[in-house]
Parts: sequence; C-alpha cells; structure tokens
Amino acid sequence: MIKFKLNGLEVSAEEGSTILDVARFYGLEIPTLCFMDGLTPWGGCRLCVVEIGLGARAKLVSSCTYPIEEGLIVRTDTKRVIQARRMMIELMLSTAPFSKKIQDLASKFGVTQQRFKPRNEECVYCGLCIRMCDEQMDARAIGFQNRGYKRKISTPFNIKSEECRLCGACIYICPACSL
Repeated sequence: MIKFKLNGLEVSAEEGSTILDVARFYGLEIPTLCFMDGLTPWGGCRLCVVEIGLGARAKLVSSCTYPIEEGLIVRTDTKRVIQARRMMIELMLSTAPFSKKIQDLASKFGVTQQRFKPRNEECVYCGLCIRMCDEQMDARAIGFQNRGYKRKISTPFNIKSEECRLCGACIYICPACSL
C-alpha cells in the first residue's frame, strides 16, 4: 500500500491507482469530461486537474492519468485548481455552447461569462467517441485528424468506413452530442 496526503488527510491505496481513483474511493468529487470507467484514461479535458507538491514546486496534473506515489501531497480544491477548471469550462463552452453537460458544469462552477469567441464546433475533442469505438466496440472506425485549430474527428480519409457497424456508441458517449 502506498501512503500519501490527500487534502491534508493521510490516505493509502494500492500501487497502480491514479489520484482520481483514490479521490473517488474516499468520496471526493473531482469533475471529469473525458474520463469514463472502462476506457483508457486520456487526460485531454483537464477538468480533473489537482495540485501536487507544495510551494513554488507545486504543479497542476490531470488526476485521471497521474499515478499515486509514496509521500505525494495532493490538493483537489485550491484556488489555483478551481481557476484552472473554470478556464477549461469556459473554453469548452465557447466550443460547444449547446452541450447540456458543459452547461451543467458551467452552472456548478459559477461560470457565467464567456471571454472567448464562440466557435460552435459542437466537439470538445475529449476523445471519448474514439476510445469507445476502439476499446469497447473494437472497430477503430474513427480517429483524430490534423492538429491545432484544424483538428477534427472523422473516418480515415473522410470516406465511409467499412469498419463502422453503425452501433451508435460514439453518439451515446459524446458529451457534446455532435456526431
């Protein structure tokens, strides 16, 4: 068992656990968008950030991908963490303003203004649909294309995929419901 501090409490967990796993086990709520049990953690949405370390050496990490370590000091609700989460919600809201899930997160975290120009892309690039298609449906019919502002999710070469079984799992899991 690995011992570390979580919000000032001495906790222990099995080796190989992530900060998110342990926080959930101890009843702490950490918001996520791109994380789902049964799929490989990706850490792309950055909503699950927590602060590790102390003082000037403290840093923000995604709790769904960061493995616990002996003596680790984790804080899940510092001012810095809340500000980072609010910023990510604002960015996602500018990308997919009609997503119910993102609107609920904005309401929960008190995000009432949007500083970023709305893009109405209806995809926050959380990767859930891609991982669902690959890992659960074993189809690998869709994936990321391009980088930066040209990034999108599509079938290879933008043509109808022979691998796609039209199961609808990608639409079911999508927090922005854009496919």
